[in-house]
Order: sequence, then C-alpha cells, then structure tokens
Amino acid sequence: MDRRPTIIDVATRAGVSKSTVSLVLQQSPLVKAETREDVRRAMAELGYVYNRSAANLRSANAGLIGLVINDLRNPFFTEFATSLQMALSARGYATVIANTDEDPHLQAQVVGAMLEHGVSALIVSPAYGEEAATFDAIARANVPALQVLRKVVDETHRFPFAAPDYPSGSRLATEHLLAQGVRQIAFVGGLEGRAVTQLRMSGYLAALAERGMTPLYLPGRPGRAFGREAAHRLAEAHPEIDAVLCFNDLTALGLLTGCAELQRKVGPSLKVVGFDDIEDCAQAFPALSSVRCDIAGFGCAMAETVLKWLEADIRPAPETVTPVTLIPRASSQG
Repeated sequence: MDRRPTIIDVATRAGVSKSTVSLVLQQSPLVKAETREDVRRAMAELGYVYNRSAANLRSANAGLIGLVINDLRNPFFTEFATSLQMALSARGYATVIANTDEDPHLQAQVVGAMLEHGVSALIVSPAYGEEAATFDAIARANVPALQVLRKVVDETHRFPFAAPDYPSGSRLATEHLLAQGVRQIAFVGGLEGRAVTQLRMSGYLAALAERGMTPLYLPGRPGRAFGREAAHRLAEAHPEIDAVLCFNDLTALGLLTGCAELQRKVGPSLKVVGFDDIEDCAQAFPALSSVRCDIAGFGCAMAETVLKWLEADIRPAPETVTPVTLIPRASSQG
C-alpha cells in the first residue's frame, strides 16, 4: 500500500464495520474478544497507527446516527422517525434527521454531509432514482447502513432491508372486503413501476386472481389530494366499484372527503380500507379501516438492529419482514 492505511482499510481487512474498529480503538468492552483480535491483527498487517489526538477531535460525533427519510410530511414516516430517535436516545445515541422530499439529489447531498460529520451508522428510507450516488458513498465510507420501508438497491448483503409485510397486508384487506360481500374492488394510489407500489398491490392482485375477479388500479401520487380526485373519478367512470383499497391512509382520507362532497356514504355504499393505520384513521368520520404496520414498534426494532450491528458486530439478516394486522372500522363494515 503506497499511502498511509486508514481505519476503513483496517475494517475491510478485518471484515467488520468502521464503527467496530473505532470501538476497538476506544477499548470498548462491547466488542467481542474474537473481533478485537481480528481488528488488531489487521492493524498489525497493515501497519496502521492510531492517531489519538485526531480521534479526540472527532469524539464529539461518537454515537451519532444518521436517519434519512423520503417524506416526513407523511405521519407514517414521522411516527417511524420519532420512535426510532427516542429508542436511540434511550441508549445514549444522538440522531441527525433529514427529509429528502422524494428528491434523490437531495438525498445524496444529506447522506454525504452526514458521512463527512462522522455518523456511526445510517438508516435510510430512500427516495427512488440515482441510487448509486447515495449508496456508493456509503459503501466507500464503510459504515453500517440499513434500507427501511423501501428497497432501492439489491445488495442486501451490504445494505440490509427491513419493512412490514406489505403483501400480506393487502391480502388481509382484500379478503376482509370480499367477506363483506362486495363485487368489485379498486386499488387506488401509488406510482406505477415502483417496487413499494407493487408490494402493496400484490396481495390484492393475488386474492382477486384466486377468485377470477378483475382488478382496477388507479395510479397516482399517494396523498389526500389524489384520494379526493379518485373519489370523483370512480363515481364518474366506474360506478360499479363498491370497495376500495388505498395505497396509504392519506389517500384513503382524501377519498373520504371526496365521497362526502358527492354525498356518497362510505360504509353502506362504498367500503374503504387504508394502509398504515396512522392516528387519524380512528378519528376520521367514518372511522377508517386500515392495515396496521405497527410503525412505532418497527422504529424501535430498527434502533435495536442498528445498535447490535454497531456494538456487537451482529449484522442483520439481508431481508427482514415484520407482521401486519388489519384493523376493521366503520368505513368497511357498513
């Protein structure tokens, strides 16, 4: 090696994360003895010399976790971020949070800034597009990084992925609606071609296919505005639809507003189920049925996952799927 070896070189040689090497250098008791020996052996082989004065300058950032979210305006993501941050705080870690507003260029920018400021790990609910700009930088920095709620890169051995069981959720919702005696169910919301849309639709499509029923998909940017618009489109172009499964709760809440404008009674005339079970569902009128992802529990679980990776070098499984349940309310029960 023609240049002076770095902590990243040591981590690569030892087969551990950069953060684990840092813990060894700090003589942390959290690292297993076997791992400590692997790191020290790699340091000796590379001729790495620990610059303690430089490390002291960086120490203010020790225990800092980066959290990057695609849409913090959506209460689903806000609740996830809040629960995760609180769980990390309880363990003595600080969290720096950035909202990317579905902009991959902004995502690459904030991730780069977090890496420059020495975050110990990253948890990313990613935007779609230009994935390499973000994840190549993380790979070069060699810090633990999780993809959550959405998977945009397939190298889950490097960037493990975790999300609720979206396919099971849409199947539960569809089977619930069918049990109410509906004849035709539409799926409303979600942008075409996105993996998360396909996952959230997959259980719906499978349940209808098993019964020889024809699906109807109205794609659109998920949110209240599109849900309101969809209520009018369904009434005008698809009056035969008597049940709707929405991509998320914001779309479903917008649909309720549109139905109120049309004086169409949700429950008796049109049955509606949302997805995520945000707090507003129980407070809406009529109360909105929804697929509960236990997003607060999911946030706590992701905090525990990243801390095990940091403190004990326990790498998470390439893919983790957490259970979902259906919460039936007046909007789908008539």
